[in-house]
Amino acid sequence: MIKLCAVDELTNPGSKGFHNEKGHLFVVRQDDNVYVYENSCPHLGINLEWHEEQFLDSEQRLIQCSNHGALFLIHNGECIAGPCPGEKLNPIPHEIREGVIYLP
Repeated sequence: MIKLCAVDELTNPGSKGFHNEKGHLFVVRQDDNVYVYENSCPHLGINLEWHEEQFLDSEQRLIQCSNHGALFLIHNGECIAGPCPGEKLNPIPHEIREGVIYLP
């Protein structure tokens, strides 16, 4: 198991990036939900963040790619605007135990 962070370490809504043996990935917290995705835009395969730890748009409602501004739904990673409509971010299996996010 790989420990990422405690859920409480994330603002709500908020995001945080990680790099480990599973690759580049990021976590998004929205309300009581936590989502983990590979940090790779389906359009160009580049990292998504604007700045370190910043994966969400200015309203904190969507994941946004820093390169072409593609927007993705937080709950399923689907691109809804930009150069890759209908494509999705790659979800990473995870589990939460005692308030801590782990990768299997």
